[in-house]
Amino acid sequence: MAQPLMPHATASWLVDNTSLSFEQIAEFCGLHILEIQAIADDTAATKLTGRDPVRAHELTQEEIDKGQADPEYSLKILKGPEQVRRTKGPRYTPVSKRSDKPDGIAWIIRNHPEITDGAIGNLIGTTRTTIAAIRDRSHWNIANITPKDPVTLGLTTQRELDAAVAKAAKAAGLEAPVDTRLEGDREALITELRAQRAQAVLDAEAVEAGEAPASAEPTAENLFKR
Repeated sequence: MAQPLMPHATASWLVDNTSLSFEQIAEFCGLHILEIQAIADDTAATKLTGRDPVRAHELTQEEIDKGQADPEYSLKILKGPEQVRRTKGPRYTPVSKRSDKPDGIAWIIRNHPEITDGAIGNLIGTTRTTIAAIRDRSHWNIANITPKDPVTLGLTTQRELDAAVAKAAKAAGLEAPVDTRLEGDREALITELRAQRAQAVLDAEAVEAGEAPASAEPTAENLFKR
């Protein structure tokens, strides 16, 4: 059975504004009756702001009236709008990020020349004409275009970019590049974390024994304690 978009907030509104039974509200919102009781008693973990299901087009006033007149009546939710699914076509980019597209395109062209214009267009949501203009440096704003990582700019995700690189490399008969720049840093970080964990255990044992932790900052109190 379909449920309201915000069941707890909807339940709060129904408790405050109707005489529906807790069982009816619980069934309509898909909640346990004890949750409805907590909302009614104002003992819920969080204070809820009621959400009017009539204004949200999830319930009609006529349906509420039927429920109030018959405690055994089960409220029926209105069918919500069909979910809009993304179809094939250019990726939508927020207006605030559209000025970053040329920078992202330039970065891909410079760092991954094996990626086709079509793949770049799918990644960033742009046209082949724009990509070609940046590639041959005939773009009207080429002097101000600075290559920047499109992932950092929020134009695509790292997973999508990696997939495009791998696909292009496979098509070109190349070996997909592996980023090893952070391997040394990663090992160093793991070693440091392990050392910190071991030190924390030693400090805890020292505190239990009534001694100052070895990692404690030297103070007059613990410096001359012995």
